[in-house]
Amino acid sequence: MAGRLRGLFADTRPLQVPAFRRLWTANIITVIGAQLTVVAVPAQIYAITNSSGFVGLTGLFGLVPLVVFGLWGGALADAMNRRTLLIISTTGLIVTSALFWAQAALGLNNVWLLLSLFAVQQAFFAVNQPARTSILPKLLPLEQLPAANALNMTVFSAGAIAGPLVGGALIPVLGFSWLYLADAITLFATLWAVVTLPSLPVEGATGSPGLRSVIDGLVYLSGHRILLMSFVVDIIAMVFGMPRALFPQIAHESFGGPVEGGLAFALLYAGMPAGAALGGVLSGWVSRVTRHGLAVIWAIVAWGLSMTVFGVAVGLAPAFPATMLAIAVAAMVAGGVADMTSAAFRQTILLQASDDHVRGRLQGVFIVVVAGGPRVADVVHGGAAEYLGTAWTAAGGGALVVILVICAALAYRPFVQYRAGQLDA
Repeated sequence: MAGRLRGLFADTRPLQVPAFRRLWTANIITVIGAQLTVVAVPAQIYAITNSSGFVGLTGLFGLVPLVVFGLWGGALADAMNRRTLLIISTTGLIVTSALFWAQAALGLNNVWLLLSLFAVQQAFFAVNQPARTSILPKLLPLEQLPAANALNMTVFSAGAIAGPLVGGALIPVLGFSWLYLADAITLFATLWAVVTLPSLPVEGATGSPGLRSVIDGLVYLSGHRILLMSFVVDIIAMVFGMPRALFPQIAHESFGGPVEGGLAFALLYAGMPAGAALGGVLSGWVSRVTRHGLAVIWAIVAWGLSMTVFGVAVGLAPAFPATMLAIAVAAMVAGGVADMTSAAFRQTILLQASDDHVRGRLQGVFIVVVAGGPRVADVVHGGAAEYLGTAWTAAGGGALVVILVICAALAYRPFVQYRAGQLDA
């Protein structure tokens, strides 16, 4: 029984590797600080402008650098020593957070300066992430990659819950400048962790990190259909099954919350990261799975079914508001577990089934898909809800995810049959 319980909880073998343990421990510290800035930037913009339109501009100022520098950062990660790139990009993040602190401390109250700093910060983040993820096969045995990805996602998800709660509580007490300063200081933990890494040159690195290198990476991806399918199924899941743009309307109209937010609104937003954190804590089983492609398909089917249940609960909310709110939040938690599972296995497929000299560029594409998919979903769901209503949009989107991902699995069976460590086709 004790052995079964240990097998249920997260596989911590990767933490026995000192370099990974330092990175992971530092990330626990820095992810909270990063989330403080995530909360502070839109809050400060709204405090300056009293305009949700200006707050919405953070999506544009954040997405464009993520796309451009995510792809270019992937090319950089395949052309230079990844430890060096991590040191440079982490230093850039520290400087950007310090500039956030300076503008708030000086009371400049310039919204365009804030948006510009946010864009620069997202650019450094986009450069940092492909290098950070692509080094994992150099630090760990390949069979430990699913566990390592699950551990990393657990920390990020926990930070996504704790950061906004802490930030929201501290802004009225301490003001914006102290939150930005906390982000800058906590980033030094990550800088220490990357400085202590061994040298991480790229095996088989060729060419320079320009447009041609980015195109070569995309050509490589198009020629490896299992890798390509890992992106296709995620796009299906996110574009058709991510109803977060509907949360404000659902919280207000279906569950009777105030226009400006309230408990229902907070619970809906917290459900998914809470589920992802729970899935990470209980992720001991992922290291025992070898059919990674099939695991991704099942996880996305579970995601689609969860969103369908969520939409049904929204539809029934007028009759049973308290019960349906509990079911809706539970569906978002289940969706978070499924999303964490899918992401862990998709990330593992990308790292195991690709050559080292393109891993950075593939991680750049991963950043673009992860950042872009939910934003496209915001547009799709928001537009559909104008005609179908929130309940039908959410439930129909979830059902469409199930149908489309099954069709994708049937259309390319090698992805379903893919096993850990298998060479790509």
